[in-house]
Amino acid sequence: MNELEQIRGWFAGRLPDDWFTGPPEIEADRDEILVVGPLPEPELGADATDEARAVAIEARVQGFRDDTRARRIRIAQQAERRFGRAVSWGVTCAGRRVLFTTLSVPTMTRLRMPERRVLDTLVDAGVARSRSHALAWCVALVAERQDEWLADLRAALRAVEEVRASGPRAR
Repeated sequence: MNELEQIRGWFAGRLPDDWFTGPPEIEADRDEILVVGPLPEPELGADATDEARAVAIEARVQGFRDDTRARRIRIAQQAERRFGRAVSWGVTCAGRRVLFTTLSVPTMTRLRMPERRVLDTLVDAGVARSRSHALAWCVALVAERQDEWLADLRAALRAVEEVRASGPRAR
């Protein structure tokens, strides 16, 4: 069983059954575990306005966040000790995804002048607040535009992990 499956299994056993309407999405990287669970959509009459629906969804999300805070903190602390990374939380409700707490991890990179020039152009044009923000914007753009390619790459990496796991163990 790979580590992500262990994390998902642990959270499936640890999260209260009445928190979400279905299984939460659980993602993990080297620094963070992100748990995003679906909430029930607020029931409103057929004549409710879009504004009323938006307010009801916001209230549902905020209510969940407030009502579960202490228990989420306890679960996160246990998971952090077990898996060695921070836990972040979020929910989906009526097609809206809201993340409560997520890490923003600094990443060191070395860029030559042409790459720095790209970042500086984005900053000078007001697209980004800083080089760091510009780099995050570029990464988000690649993720958005190259989603299929990245999915293929992740699948290939999973296959490599499976082959490694089935191979001989070093002593």
